[in-house]
Amino acid sequence: QVQLVESGGGLVQAGGSLRLSCATSGRTFSDAAMGWFRQAPGKEREFVAAITRSGSSTYYANSVKDRFSISKSNGKNTVYLQMNSLKPEDTAVYYCAAVFGVQIATRTHEYQYWGQGNQVTVSS
Repeated sequence: QVQLVESGGGLVQAGGSLRLSCATSGRTFSDAAMGWFRQAPGKEREFVAAITRSGSSTYYANSVKDRFSISKSNGKNTVYLQMNSLKPEDTAVYYCAAVFGVQIATRTHEYQYWGQGNQVTVSS
């Protein structure tokens, strides 16, 4: 059974930074492509960032490109989302997700395993 445990959310002022972490267990982490998604109240869950199994390539939603950075430590079985220059519209519950058997995935339905979600609130 694969488990994903997120940490690092909270309240921050606009322009500030946060780093989310997602620790995984249960399967070989280096075989997993990882992603971050978010869901704001009343909205659908949306793609934020993804990283390949090896960590060599990354993909971002246009809304976060140049502000957010995803990284993967296969030695620590952890994926990170560094969020800089945060805006109030970044407020959402953030989810990490894992998928095995593919190189990369950017759509919600492609992911097999999900974390519990972590609230990020950006005040203006």
